[in-house]
Amino acid sequence: MENVRKVRVLIVDDSAMIRKILSEGLAGHKNIEVVGTAGDPFIARDKIISLKPDVLTLDVEMPRMDGITFLKKLAKYYPLPVIILSSLTEKGGSLAMEALASGAVDVFCKPQIQSGVKQLCSELAERIIIASGANVKNCIREEFTERKPVAEKQYLEKTTLKVIAIGSSTGGVQAIQAVLEKMPVDSPGIVIVQHMPANFTASFAQRLNGMFGLNIKEATSGDRVLSGRVLIAPGGKHMVLQRSGADYSVALKDGPLVCHQKPSVDVLFESVAKYAGPNAVGAILTGMGNDGAAGLLKMRQNGAHTVAQDEKSSVVFGMPKEAIKVGAAEQIASLSDISAEILKMAGYQSSLQLQTV
Repeated sequence: MENVRKVRVLIVDDSAMIRKILSEGLAGHKNIEVVGTAGDPFIARDKIISLKPDVLTLDVEMPRMDGITFLKKLAKYYPLPVIILSSLTEKGGSLAMEALASGAVDVFCKPQIQSGVKQLCSELAERIIIASGANVKNCIREEFTERKPVAEKQYLEKTTLKVIAIGSSTGGVQAIQAVLEKMPVDSPGIVIVQHMPANFTASFAQRLNGMFGLNIKEATSGDRVLSGRVLIAPGGKHMVLQRSGADYSVALKDGPLVCHQKPSVDVLFESVAKYAGPNAVGAILTGMGNDGAAGLLKMRQNGAHTVAQDEKSSVVFGMPKEAIKVGAAEQIASLSDISAEILKMAGYQSSLQLQTV
């Protein structure tokens, strides 16, 4: 029988209890080897050099040097896949978003000592295996230049004629930022599913809002899809598109996981296929798994234009690859070109006569 090389993991956390829980929880996985632990970044630095791990799990709140500062140094001098472990709080979500913007591959909720440790460690093990194959250089993005928004009333009450639907997972935080950075302030309405826990999606939307002149928010049921507005599905809820006359809106739903996810890209895309049909554009970005492939195919079959991110620019080429494999992608494009491709597919023509900067 062929021996499968185990993914070597270094756990960095100032909590001895968390280090113990993770070490014991991951040790039982057949494809994971915990090569060591560290209580702070200074100890981690030396162990990275001596142990040469494939993946790091990193706490963001630590003494002597915080995880964000350490992550930035690591990305510059010794890039390797990093999974951020964060508390499921507003502050934890904000720090997690900063970490992802600084080069982390993924973010994961810290296990709670009192419940669900075994299941969480199993899920973390899968994330570690995915991270080990990530294209780390695509996680590091240049700083964005913020654009001044035009007054909301000049575009935000305009009913969108087209709907842009985007789905992503691992590496998607950076990819979505790159796409939105190039979208005009009167862009067709955009709906997004990014695989992420609750609270983290709120922090993600808050971080992006105002950066690019767009109105970006975590979606609530009944939110209208309008020109210049971006609605991000909240973690733990499925988001679907609805239509009433010429107006599009979204609804949030509970229900089982779809493709192991909630929110699911397939759930969003299938509703967009049903209610927007040829008035939609679908884009599938970086991520692991096959969520979104079936939904994007349904969109294309219903007359929508579709695009998938290419392998070279993806952090993980799983989701785009599966969409391409089933014939769901009309076009394949580099991340740097996807915004222009989406706008061309949507037949975008600016309705603003005002300077946006």
